[in-house]
Amino acid sequence: MALSNEQRNEISDLLKQKIRQKLAKYNPETNNMPFHVRLLGKERMAIFSFVQSLNTTLGTSVFEQTAAIIARPHFKQSIHQYKEFNNTISKGAQDVIQEIVDDLKAGKRKPNLDTETSAVLAASQRGKTIKVKRPRIDLFIQAKDDTEYYFDLKTAKPNIDEIIGFKRKLLEWVAIRGILDPQVKVRTALAIPYNPYEPEPYARWTFAGMFDTTEELFVAEEFWNLLGGEKTYQNVLEVFEKVGIELRPEIDKRFNQFK
Repeated sequence: MALSNEQRNEISDLLKQKIRQKLAKYNPETNNMPFHVRLLGKERMAIFSFVQSLNTTLGTSVFEQTAAIIARPHFKQSIHQYKEFNNTISKGAQDVIQEIVDDLKAGKRKPNLDTETSAVLAASQRGKTIKVKRPRIDLFIQAKDDTEYYFDLKTAKPNIDEIIGFKRKLLEWVAIRGILDPQVKVRTALAIPYNPYEPEPYARWTFAGMFDTTEELFVAEEFWNLLGGEKTYQNVLEVFEKVGIELRPEIDKRFNQFK
């Protein structure tokens, strides 16, 4: 069993809390959509609006908290919304990052996480310091060998400009960490909690020119099983399903008010 009963209960309690908060505060009247309401009905529009709001909550809060719960027994540290980073990099690291991004965009090099991380760390204390945007790190975990993992969680299907921005951001995380300790063992990656293309494979080709897709892109089972071991992803889905069944009467009662 990948998840302990304690972890299942903790994730379940988190979900119930978030959904009940949403239900209590939910007011679909804030957006006037008269054509949609007349076409589909108030109840369906209310449910549609609620699902959109819930998608945001899952993507910005629930997934990262769930990930931290799962990783906790297996790693030295497991923190969601990690805030210990500063916003300073060196000019030398900035130059290396720009060169890496430019070369990847031009197809002059192939993505390689180890090579890129080593290059940024080697330049991380070279030249004057520069302020960059303070990072929002969704999940930080520290392995038993002291390797530090920094994850950026994404649920949307990104376009090429967004992918380039993601790459630059992850390289800057390495530079920020390296300015304090250039010998640190650090890994950065994107995590996508579910595959929106399922049952088809995730469209990794969209990342292929910019990301080392085997080392810095973890999708669905790859991400959850990395944190908690084999079958973790399936266990998490089971918890979500169980909570959904339990809360269905509360959800139906709330939306019956909009008929």
